[in-house]
Amino acid sequence: MDRRDFFRRSAGKAVRAVTEHVNDKVQQNAAHWIRPPFALDELDFLLACTRCDACIKACRYHVLFPLSARRGAQVAVTPVMDLLNRGCHLCEDWPCVQACETGALKQALIEVDDDESVSELQQAARPKLARVSVDEKTCLPYAGPECGACRGSCPVPGALLWQSEKPVIDETICSGCALCREACIIEPKAIRVQSIHAKRDAV
Repeated sequence: MDRRDFFRRSAGKAVRAVTEHVNDKVQQNAAHWIRPPFALDELDFLLACTRCDACIKACRYHVLFPLSARRGAQVAVTPVMDLLNRGCHLCEDWPCVQACETGALKQALIEVDDDESVSELQQAARPKLARVSVDEKTCLPYAGPECGACRGSCPVPGALLWQSEKPVIDETICSGCALCREACIIEPKAIRVQSIHAKRDAV
């Protein structure tokens, strides 16, 4: 290996190391918020998003809002979802995605297999927005009283089940829309919502 090749390879390794470090840091920060449907991976999203707020204006249910500058200049004014207070209605035409002209929100193309059922295709077409779980310590049916406020709130068949009159969320099916949390009548809410990038033991 000559001198030129040595420095070229060394520079390449240094660039890769810096890129990996930046990506890791960005992913750690992403655990604190929830991006709109079909958002690219966080680093790619930040590079593609122009902060135009078109997706925010396109949301019919006012679920999207811009991040505050207090979160840092890197992510300031980028769109996130307010799933703690409002649920995503999983609109069929995805107006927020259609409004994005840069591809920061990009619906994936689905290859259709003749053996796949309609329900399987629908499941594949839904983005995973967040991780949703029932807080058994505060959910009324787990303490004894009847409730059922969230019954019927879930738009995804099979995601919100009722076992022994208690709500149970199937994480393998749940899209994380948080409409069940919006329907919950107690405070604090008995439905927890986390970023898909958050550690599972975080609350």
